[in-house]
Formats: sequence, C-alpha cells, structure tokens
Amino acid sequence: MIIGYARVSTQDQQTLRQIDQLKDFGCERIYEEKASGTKRDRVELIRMMDALREGDVVIITELSRLSRSVKDLFEIVDRIHNIGADIKSLKESWIDTTTPQGKLLFTIFAGISQFERDLIRQRTIEGLQAARARGRNGGRPPKEKSKVKLALSMYESKVCSISQILETTGISKTTLYRYIRQQNGNH
Repeated sequence: MIIGYARVSTQDQQTLRQIDQLKDFGCERIYEEKASGTKRDRVELIRMMDALREGDVVIITELSRLSRSVKDLFEIVDRIHNIGADIKSLKESWIDTTTPQGKLLFTIFAGISQFERDLIRQRTIEGLQAARARGRNGGRPPKEKSKVKLALSMYESKVCSISQILETTGISKTTLYRYIRQQNGNH
C-alpha cells in the first residue's frame, strides 16, 4: 500500500499542497496532522507507524515534514525499515529506499550521521576529562543553602502552597522535591 504523511507545524497552516502532491503520486491512504516536527509523540505519525505493514511505502513531500532533526529522522526511517516498509520523499530524490541506489544513499547518510554523533560524544567525554583534571566537575551550581533552607521550612509549615514556595525562593519544583526527598532520607 502507498501511504502518505503530511504535516504542518501550527494550526494556522494548511496541508492542502502536501495532500494534493500525495494524491497525485497515488497515495491510497494519507495521514495528516498539525504538530511540531520536534514532537516525538505525534498522534498521526504513531497511527501511521502502527498501521504499516511489510511492503508498504511511506511517501512524504519533503524530509522536513517527517522530522526536524537528523537523529529523529533516522530513527523513524529505521522503524519503517524494521517493519519491512520503505520510504520515499518527493522533493529529495536521494531518499527513496524502494531502489538499491536510494537504500545505499540513505545508508551512507545514516553512517555519516552516526559518525558525527560518535565524534560529538567523544569530544564531550574528552572535554569533561580535561575539565575534571583541572578540578572542575561541571553541572549546575548548587542552590544557595539559605534558599533551600527557607523552601524546606515553608514546605514543613504546611501554610504555603508549592507555587508560593517556588515564587518566594526562586528554586524549581524539581529541585524542591529533590531536597524534600533528601531530607526524608529517600534519595
């Protein structure tokens, strides 16, 4: 089955141009949604992935409709391939895994992307090691003890709401709850 996927980022935008292109290509079923490409939990994308079967081909008008990051794009395409389906972009002719050439090009780009991620990870580890060797541990600086002490006493008083505590002390909800757990011995 030829399946189309159309997406726009905001409610004000329309998918009409994409839908027309997907219909012209011969898509038998089209999933469309209005959601940011950076969101991982896109309802229609999830529905499409659940409906995919071996031998299906997913058609997109352009890569940016499927994903906003290279990492996410490769993860989505990998999931499509694990099902036994293929993907084709109408704008970027090099992404067409229905052909041996398209599979090769996608594999090369995936390899380059993985190489880039590995280099970034390696540089990060080396940078952290160099910083530790100079006595710096990284991470966020600890909150002022006076603010934490005030927040905990406000919490224990049971007079102030959590939002009042956060507003007064300037610490985050996550930080407050972490210190409460530490104080109660629940690390």
